[in-house]
Amino acid sequence: MKKIPELAISAEKVAAIIAKARQFDVKDVVTDPDPGSNASDDGMLSVLEDHSDDPVRTELTAIIRGLNADEQIDLVALSWLGRGDGELADWSDIRAEAARAHNKRTAEYLLGMPLLGDLLEEAFTQFGHSVEEFERPL
Repeated sequence: MKKIPELAISAEKVAAIIAKARQFDVKDVVTDPDPGSNASDDGMLSVLEDHSDDPVRTELTAIIRGLNADEQIDLVALSWLGRGDGELADWSDIRAEAARAHNKRTAEYLLGMPLLGDLLEEAFTQFGHSVEEFERPL
């Protein structure tokens, strides 16, 4: 049995980011950039569009920016692993490449990835975790 690498970011943080990323992933392109009515008049469609002042985008950006550099590097490496840029056995190489590419635009980079929540969850399962183990019952 191969040893699973240790992450600098906690499983709880990854699970929370996956949940928030899923809320962001369902956003659609902006169809009316300057609506003249309130959200209830347009059937609340604007809440499903990816506006620059979207609260989900703002919160997810703040969460990612609030991580330390090692946590951000792990998050990028997890997204790459999840999209198939290697296997768990390649983790040290994937993480080293993420460390080389690390900069102050990590949040923007990650939010630009389609289906970020799915990518992170795919990698998360390779580390032996599931999002469900961190969900709280209502």
